[in-house]
Amino acid sequence: MAEHNDTGNKAEALAADFLRKNGYEILEQNYTHGKGEIDIIALKEEWLVFVEVRARSEISHGFPEQTISKNKASLIIKTAENYVYQHDWHGKIRFDIIAIIVGQAFEIRQFEDAFF
Repeated sequence: MAEHNDTGNKAEALAADFLRKNGYEILEQNYTHGKGEIDIIALKEEWLVFVEVRARSEISHGFPEQTISKNKASLIIKTAENYVYQHDWHGKIRFDIIAIIVGQAFEIRQFEDAFF
């Protein structure tokens, strides 16, 4: 379990760096409400972006972005609704996925508007 958490933490750090380099301001990391958690909440231009980070060390069983169930997406949306309410946000929102394939090197891909 510790190895899984280390991979997750490393993936989230890589994702946050990737977002910063692409003009995003990181507002929160690991935001929780109830049973829900959002890995990264970021701001870019007029968009409040809720980011789910997914990492895999190999893709024989599918790509990281394919691992989000409808239940997980629903929980992320409910958690985001709480964040929006708490911060009185009235602008645009979006749900992105950052998919990371970790190996000797790593590959990062961002999927904007991945679910809603």
